[in-house]
Amino acid sequence: MKIMAVDFGDSRTGIACCDKLEMLASPVCVISEKDFDECIKKTAAEAKKNNADIIVVGYPKNMNNTLGERAEKCVIFAEELKKLTGKTVELWDERSTTVSAHNYLNITNTRGKKRKAVVDAVAATIILESYMGFRKNSNKSVSEI
Repeated sequence: MKIMAVDFGDSRTGIACCDKLEMLASPVCVISEKDFDECIKKTAAEAKKNNADIIVVGYPKNMNNTLGERAEKCVIFAEELKKLTGKTVELWDERSTTVSAHNYLNITNTRGKKRKAVVDAVAATIILESYMGFRKNSNKSVSEI
């Protein structure tokens, strides 16, 4: 099944996809868009372009498991994306993914403008890898946990 992950941000939104066998997650692009509705439209276009069967949107819970303003915005984003695409859209805990993405980019010595251009797509890839691991190791859907 083809899965697309989204790391939604106010200015940049990272996109990652996996292959149909769900073996390899790869960064696809970063959507640079500050307008909320336009970002949803561009994300939906990426889902169509990449033939996504499921869309996973990063859900930024606080470290104490509470939900803040950013998480609420991601819920609205996911709901609107589902309406626009007609696809299954699931929220997935994304705590520390951006930190991990920066760590990966440190290892590869990616700096400056290039780093800023790819960090959100790398974060989306980390979200997708985590989600794929859950699917591989569990018979439950996200809504059952």
